[in-house]
Amino acid sequence: MEKYVLITGSSSGLGKATAQKLAREGFKVFAGVRKQQDKETLEQLHENIIPVFIDVTNDESVNCAFEKIKETTPELFAIVNNAGVALAGPVEYIPAEILKKQFDINVFGAIRTAQKALPMMSMSKDCRIVNISSMSSYGIFPFLSPYCVSKRALDMFFNSLILECKMPNLKVISIKPGVVSTPIWNKSVDESMRNLELLCEEGKQKYAKEFDFLLKNAAKNTDKGLKPEDIAGLVYKVLTLKNPKLSYNIGMDSFFARFMSYLPQGMCNFIVKTGLEKRVFSHNQQNTTK
Repeated sequence: MEKYVLITGSSSGLGKATAQKLAREGFKVFAGVRKQQDKETLEQLHENIIPVFIDVTNDESVNCAFEKIKETTPELFAIVNNAGVALAGPVEYIPAEILKKQFDINVFGAIRTAQKALPMMSMSKDCRIVNISSMSSYGIFPFLSPYCVSKRALDMFFNSLILECKMPNLKVISIKPGVVSTPIWNKSVDESMRNLELLCEEGKQKYAKEFDFLLKNAAKNTDKGLKPEDIAGLVYKVLTLKNPKLSYNIGMDSFFARFMSYLPQGMCNFIVKTGLEKRVFSHNQQNTTK
């Protein structure tokens, strides 16, 4: 029997790799995109990939996407909430509009999609929601608080769904990758640069050294860490296991972040803050000597 899966944010990176992996393994994949060019690219990858336009921040767009999906099938086996962005800024000065945008995409978008999908998923004997969370959900990354909090909120909302939902056939899985070499970092650096311009001059000057280090470090992540295919393989695994776990870490840095979360908060904060100060100092020393 054909199994249909919706993946949001499929135009590149994790979403695109996951769409390809699942399609090759026999799943029918509704690949969520926002641009015509991305739709045309995905259509060429595999006959099992069916691109659909969906902007998870827009109710009308989500409704239209599900109307298109229903033209193909009345039943969904799974959704993979992958659409996301990583925004940065200091809590002391971060504008509220940055926080709203972060949550609208990473949290409300996933909830909006799930609420539309659940009636279709209730028709399946076995159905899954897979959330692409992050090691950042453990909350130990300074200046990334919008992203950290959004991923923690994502996990908490969907854990509540597990407790509340009267669908015994539903399984919800959170995947928490470490650094993954995907375009999200370049996109997020560009976005964060624009957002930092919204800060007051006092904030820009006060955290100038930290911003320079963090933005350049984020740009490096485009070429290091896990491959999107690693995460795609894990998504396939949790969709095919009879009894998947509720949460999966992948990548040594993700396991380290989980370990750090077990420490007393004061000890964890000291380790993180001291480590950041040393790295920022070293970064600025290197820039000074160039």
